[in-house]
Amino acid sequence: MDIYRRIEDIERPFVNACVTIGNFDGVHLGHQQLFATVVRKAEASKGASIAITFDPHPLQVLLPGGIKLISTCEHKVELIEAAKLDALLIIPFTREFAKTTAEDFVSELLIKRLGVKELVVGYDYAFGKGRSGNIEFLRRQGSEHGFPVTVVEAYSVEDMVVSSTRIRELVRAGEMETAATLLGRPYQIRGTVQVGRQRGGKVIGFPTANLTFNDEDLVPRHGVYVTQVIWRGLCYGGILNIGYNPTFGEERLVAETHIFDFDEDIYGQPIKVNLLKFLRGERKFSGPGELSAQICKDVAVAKDMLSKGRKSIAFFDEESCRG
Repeated sequence: MDIYRRIEDIERPFVNACVTIGNFDGVHLGHQQLFATVVRKAEASKGASIAITFDPHPLQVLLPGGIKLISTCEHKVELIEAAKLDALLIIPFTREFAKTTAEDFVSELLIKRLGVKELVVGYDYAFGKGRSGNIEFLRRQGSEHGFPVTVVEAYSVEDMVVSSTRIRELVRAGEMETAATLLGRPYQIRGTVQVGRQRGGKVIGFPTANLTFNDEDLVPRHGVYVTQVIWRGLCYGGILNIGYNPTFGEERLVAETHIFDFDEDIYGQPIKVNLLKFLRGERKFSGPGELSAQICKDVAVAKDMLSKGRKSIAFFDEESCRG
């Protein structure tokens, strides 16, 4: 897949371009239906399949703090690439770009720059200044300029409409198995391992790899989770606690991951953590001894679940473990 990070990088229109547009946060099963439709239509016309997205997310620019994202842009690109599209255009979203009218977006970008021959959008998509580029507008433009507009209806799984908003709600509630059902894979957090208080191994007996959150991160429900940890292409079971570590009176929100059967120095290295199942809420213990005893129980439960795989945890398989 060719990746373009500026509109200007596209030097000439594509051949028979079939295009879809969206924020695609999480690249969930609904988004994947869009991509599959685009790829199928492009193949039928011997044309190029193209997706357009934005970075940062428009709401991060227009309403700072108004949205917490399911996936980073890096992760989103990886997931879109797996859909086998020919090209991805990532438009840098700014307040200036937000002033672009829907008419200019169609004429200057879709028609002149990309050479759109067919447009595929989700049932609720709208774009342009004031979100004036709705489905009705797109159909009028398509009729005027000679490109058909295909609207992909809402996609449901187990009587649930798949949406980024719904997935965010599930993650905040710790309902990771249901979130995984809508995503088509486990919910994943990523980051670089930080040096923490180093109490995990020395004091409690369970060393941890610590990841921190920033203000823009979607933070799952505080508590303990069964996890898969991906490091250098290898997958390990584990447990993770998200919270403020009340037993020791911490004030910094952190994700502490104990990785099973692992003895590597990974400070400063990137890891990916799939959150598979919520085990219990975070609580304050009387001291290190009581905390250690509880972690022993958590580890035993997690290892049992991981050993049973799909029977107890959604999407525990080699594909999801590769991240």
